[in-house]
Amino acid sequence: MNNNVIQGTNLAKIYNKGGGGEVGAVQNVSVEIRRGEYAAIMGASGSGKSTLMNILGCLDKPTSGSLKLDGIEVSTLTDEELARVRNKKIGFVFQSFNLLARTNALENVELPLIYSDKTDISRLARHALESVGLADRVHHNPSELSGGQQQRVAIARALVTDPEIIFADEPTGNLDSKSSLEIMALFQQLNEKGRTIVLVTHEPDIAQHARRIIQIADGRIVSDEVNPNPRVAEQEMSALLPKEVAHENR
Repeated sequence: MNNNVIQGTNLAKIYNKGGGGEVGAVQNVSVEIRRGEYAAIMGASGSGKSTLMNILGCLDKPTSGSLKLDGIEVSTLTDEELARVRNKKIGFVFQSFNLLARTNALENVELPLIYSDKTDISRLARHALESVGLADRVHHNPSELSGGQQQRVAIARALVTDPEIIFADEPTGNLDSKSSLEIMALFQQLNEKGRTIVLVTHEPDIAQHARRIIQIADGRIVSDEVNPNPRVAEQEMSALLPKEVAHENR
């Protein structure tokens, strides 16, 4: 079996701008994401990294090029088939959390399951919240949660359909240092359990948690390297604790 869960070949995304000009947000990009990989796509603002993520995650269609998901050419799928693929195979986490303000954590996590054939939606949503350490926050609205907790709800929502791949676009952009480490530790745990993680970030220190770093500039991949020594978020979190607390937690 092909070990590439995502295979993009000569991908391009061209936008028309005023005056008849064109902007190439993604230009002739070929990239493969292997099953169970933890990859970071890193670049400055405007580099094309989020556009590339949207294409690889089937949220947007390329202007040209080929995208295969589990060996299936995405361009041959109807919009309905594509929506089904996204719902079953892919989970998304965004910088702004994208939670419904007047809806509690449990109901937010249930959303991706509403149009599925699942009959135990509430149980699955509770399990997803438990898996991210929020078993005691199921009935809290987003305004009653910290930024880190809101992002955990968003991750639970991404996990509730049991997708093979998680795409995370600047997931720590709105978080403080401690909350950022907690979220990165969670992604590392998910990857260790076999989940494929694709992280998009402009922050080099966040990208260093991944096992592979793909750098993009001006819509093109400029480097693609294995990270020999990924940062371990859990160890860094322990270092932030007072010495007596860190000792008790060993």
